[in-house]
Amino acid sequence: MRETLFAKHASTTAALLMTLLLLACATATPYQPEIAGQRVSGGYSETRLDDTRYRVRFAGNTLTSRETVEGYLLYRAAELTVQNGYDWFEITDHTTAADRQTYVERYPRYEPWYGSAYLNWRPHWRYYRGGIWSTWHPYGPDPFWSYDTSVRTVERYEAEAEIVMHSGAMDEDASRAFDARKVLEDLGPTIKWPDES
Repeated sequence: MRETLFAKHASTTAALLMTLLLLACATATPYQPEIAGQRVSGGYSETRLDDTRYRVRFAGNTLTSRETVEGYLLYRAAELTVQNGYDWFEITDHTTAADRQTYVERYPRYEPWYGSAYLNWRPHWRYYRGGIWSTWHPYGPDPFWSYDTSVRTVERYEAEAEIVMHSGAMDEDASRAFDARKVLEDLGPTIKWPDES
């Protein structure tokens, strides 16, 4: 009896922790630095390559769209440019990676059992459907009570770019050049900041 209560308490605690974990993850990655152990995974990071060059990266979680990841990467590049006293930046190398994983889960719709103390007894009953009486039990052939299969595909995006920062007027022949202050002004209203709670 004591072991059964302990098992029920342990499973309830585990279920509560999983629910809290899922709630914490149930939001798209906000615009934040990528730090291990934060409430919502993902964020930006950068590596300084020399005085005017950075490698910038933004990783989103499974709820963050590719468009958002690309926008946050561009916003971070503009922020770095202004913070370092430059006016515009050029993207010299850019990649976006998608991590796709498909999960197939098989689980019964209904299969309670009552343990070895009751010879692993499982419930069964009769029901009326389609003009006939049928008997239900967990291992019966009725497709209504068979195993369900859930198939879901999860995508997660990461974008990375190497930028070169410049001062003064933007080169007219620069193909992937951006005015840093204009990027901050245009994308600023679309940025989702981390919750303070």
